[in-house]
Amino acid sequence: MKNHFALLCLTIASLLAPFSTLAQETNSPLVPLPSLDDFSKGNDGWAVGLGLGVEYETAYEGSDEFGLEIQPAGAVQWRSGDNLYYFAGEAFGWRGLRDDVWLFEALLGFEEGREEGDSDDGHLNGLGSQDEGFQAVFQARRAFSSDWRYWLVGRVVTGGDGNLGLFGVGTRFGEQTDGSGSEINLVAVFHDSEYANKGFGINDAQSAASGLDAITLSGGLRSIGVDYSFRHNLNEHWQLYGEALFEYYSSEVRKSPIARSDYETEVGVGFIYLF
Repeated sequence: MKNHFALLCLTIASLLAPFSTLAQETNSPLVPLPSLDDFSKGNDGWAVGLGLGVEYETAYEGSDEFGLEIQPAGAVQWRSGDNLYYFAGEAFGWRGLRDDVWLFEALLGFEEGREEGDSDDGHLNGLGSQDEGFQAVFQARRAFSSDWRYWLVGRVVTGGDGNLGLFGVGTRFGEQTDGSGSEINLVAVFHDSEYANKGFGINDAQSAASGLDAITLSGGLRSIGVDYSFRHNLNEHWQLYGEALFEYYSSEVRKSPIARSDYETEVGVGFIYLF
């Protein structure tokens, strides 16, 4: 799937290149936040950025196993004024800026399921595999000023297996307004009982097959987390980006035998070429 994405983006990039001269000049990226890529360089029309990144992350939610994974990076985008439409990996989405301080986003993305083989140490044996599927994500950020130095953020993730909500505050470092620099967000994450048990619940049949104690979780606080993003323009075409995430689980989640660690973490770095 990931290789198909890279090939598709390269094909689209070659098809769109002759139309780059049709872009209309504007003044700035949609919002100057390094966590939100905008390859338009302030122009209306098509924009393409392609690259690769390396991620070091937990094998699954609650795992104490870690591994490296190479991921495609970038997106195919279409900008029209204060609206940006994009295809990135396994997600289609839209972002819209309103009144200079409101940013709205909606996307439909692909969610990978969990398989017993995700644990090399066999900690998921007997729990069965979870189906892959699609999920919808809705997000809003409210800046305290038009320079996007500080903001509030809220996000809702919904699909066939429950709902998750995120609420937090963020700040941007540096004086750049071109989308480079760095930012950090502090968030609280909540889930309903269906979403909680998808990741950490163990029913009687799974308990008998795995030897783990059965557990049913209720909805509520899932975790407290912090995420950091940076983006640096090496030159007109090349970007260096990075991200780090740390999520500390609530006491209820930590009671689950699936949560062999009290936290989840991820670190990634990569390069993107802007056409």
